[in-house]
Amino acid sequence: MSDSSASQTQPTLEEISSLAKRRGFVYQTSEIYGGLANSYEYGPNGVEVLRKIKNLWWDFFISSREDMLGLDSQIILHPKTWEASGHVNSFADPMVEDKVSHKRYRADHLIEAFLEKNRLENPPIVEAMKIEEMNRFLQDNKVKSPDGNEISEVRSFNLLFETSIGVVAGESNKVYLRGETAQGIFSNFKQILDTNRVKLPFGVGQIGKSFRNEITTGQFVFRTLEFEQAEIEYFFDPDQNDWQLLFKDWQDKMWHFVTEILGIDAQHLRWRRHEDQERSFYSQETYDLEYLYPFGWKEVWGIAYRSDYDLKQHMNFSGKSLEYTDPFTMKKFIPHVIEPAVGINRLFLMVLCDAYQKDEKKARLLLNLKPSLAPYQLAVFPLLKNKDELVDKAREIFKQLQKTYRVAWDERGNIGKRYLSQDELGTPYCLTIDFETLENNSVTIRQRDDASQERVKLDKLQEYLTKLL
Repeated sequence: MSDSSASQTQPTLEEISSLAKRRGFVYQTSEIYGGLANSYEYGPNGVEVLRKIKNLWWDFFISSREDMLGLDSQIILHPKTWEASGHVNSFADPMVEDKVSHKRYRADHLIEAFLEKNRLENPPIVEAMKIEEMNRFLQDNKVKSPDGNEISEVRSFNLLFETSIGVVAGESNKVYLRGETAQGIFSNFKQILDTNRVKLPFGVGQIGKSFRNEITTGQFVFRTLEFEQAEIEYFFDPDQNDWQLLFKDWQDKMWHFVTEILGIDAQHLRWRRHEDQERSFYSQETYDLEYLYPFGWKEVWGIAYRSDYDLKQHMNFSGKSLEYTDPFTMKKFIPHVIEPAVGINRLFLMVLCDAYQKDEKKARLLLNLKPSLAPYQLAVFPLLKNKDELVDKAREIFKQLQKTYRVAWDERGNIGKRYLSQDELGTPYCLTIDFETLENNSVTIRQRDDASQERVKLDKLQEYLTKLL
């Protein structure tokens, strides 16, 4: 439970990014060379949080379920994969160009920024606007670039990264870095059926890197060139399963994961249903689970009922049967699919934003992370680093706790500064070894959230920590 004195006011993106860099959560890619736009790297503490989010997702959605299988497909797939999926022709963002600086911007983002500043009576649904409608809106409202310059007409900008492969000198074949992980699941559907005793309904999930040649910058790790996705394709027989019930069940699981397992405040979450004009033609229903980031309500997790479109497309392009045979009725058909897809990096940013607190009374910042997400569960300090007997005892306890928990060792500066440093890292509990420890085998345990302290005997320490962690 958080201290009531801690402020729940939403932090700015600048505050989040500053903390992330200062405490080793996130670094700018290639910073020594001036950085790379839309690209970030996860430092020693950030990678721990990221890894824990992925492990929690995998445990909850894959390992604990009898109807789920895992997959790890390649980043580079056969180029026909992306022709079949429609990415080559239609995986694009609406782009405009500043006529003076030649900087590129997402047209829909310029429209959204305009609407935030100018409250129109009947604002358009930006997500549903076609390129022609965007052009007309930008022209009618004389929208300029962020630098105040005239902009070009809107055109489609394909997000796929092209590269080439070839083993013969002078020869190369065009391929693409995958724009999503889902297509690896669809293209492996036949092999999964052939090698596993599965029956509908069942799902296949994977976590992996995806790449998009993003136009827009400036939202930290929310939108990057390289990111990790966790996607599930849940296959079912539409004649045997009510898709609406399955859809709702997945929504409930997504909500549970975010609020209960990641500990996100439900007041900062909402469901947004896609309008008919916005929804893909092959989708019968699409919802976004949105979070109130410092830059507004944005999608974290999407779920769509994709019918049998993807399997049909790959079947047509490959010439291979991707039908499922019902083992009881022997009916052959192409299964339908419900797809929950989440960006792991967006979950990471959401976790940081939601955990960020200012404690004005104690003049400190803290990350109110769940212990299961914190980079370290415990920190161990000797009260004084120049007293060998304290350091030796602290080291002994540190090594013992390391067998069970991820533990930080800190002897820098005074004890107050160490506490403040661990608060910003999100470490739930700090153990201080002092002279009283040497006298009666007890340690001081300080709780992050309310800064309260308690003495605990060493022979009761494991039992005490088990209850907490």
